[in-house]
Amino acid sequence: MPKSEKKTKDDDDDVVVENKTGNPVSSKEEAMRIIGEKEEDKNAVMSLFSDVNPNDPLRPIFAPLGKQNEKKGEKAMYRKVNVPSHRLSPLKEHWMALYTPVTKQMKIDMRMNLKLKKVELKTTDQTEDESALQKSADFIQAFVLGFEIQDAVALLRLDDLYLECFEVKDVKQTLRGEHMSRGIGRLAGKSGKTKYTIENATRTRIVIADQHIRILGSFQNIKVARNALCALIMGSPPGKVYSRLRTVTARLAERF
Repeated sequence: MPKSEKKTKDDDDDVVVENKTGNPVSSKEEAMRIIGEKEEDKNAVMSLFSDVNPNDPLRPIFAPLGKQNEKKGEKAMYRKVNVPSHRLSPLKEHWMALYTPVTKQMKIDMRMNLKLKKVELKTTDQTEDESALQKSADFIQAFVLGFEIQDAVALLRLDDLYLECFEVKDVKQTLRGEHMSRGIGRLAGKSGKTKYTIENATRTRIVIADQHIRILGSFQNIKVARNALCALIMGSPPGKVYSRLRTVTARLAERF
């Protein structure tokens, strides 16, 4: 028998190891090379590797490890989204349009707590993405803030979308009465023309609810849209804001 051969017997199982390294042999061909050409040694090696006889009744059979096994024992996570009184009717009307993508795509449980006026979200065993719960909460929050469902659903599909909210008084605190009304009117424009122009130029969505302004989009686009809205609040004419928007958007298009 060659010098490189060495057999070690344990209580549970037999393995073939190399004499120089002491590492167990991982393949049948390598073990055969070490053992040699003797017939009884070949039979001993054949019995050590389970792939020789897959129908052996003593061979253990394990089910494949899935994602449910990995998450077994973890506690469910929760999120709650407050719903103002004036948004209860739209929420009730569009409930199925909100419920379907959250439960079918994100695998998140969703229910309405009428007593607390909150939408409650909870992870399940089928939840695959760790960020699915937060995305679903942002999706519901965007609808509550006034965004259309077809715009808010992008929060579920894209990773680099954000919501930003601020008030007109955060930009200019001295606006009161009719001055405040004119500032809000400059933001919207005639029949919403100014708002739509900023949305199309910056690839964002804007909601103007009284003195509250909400912007949905990527980080860089939100910054451009916010600067344009702040300039309108401060009194800049729309034409000047449009020309500045054209310059900034052209620069962004060259960069990306």
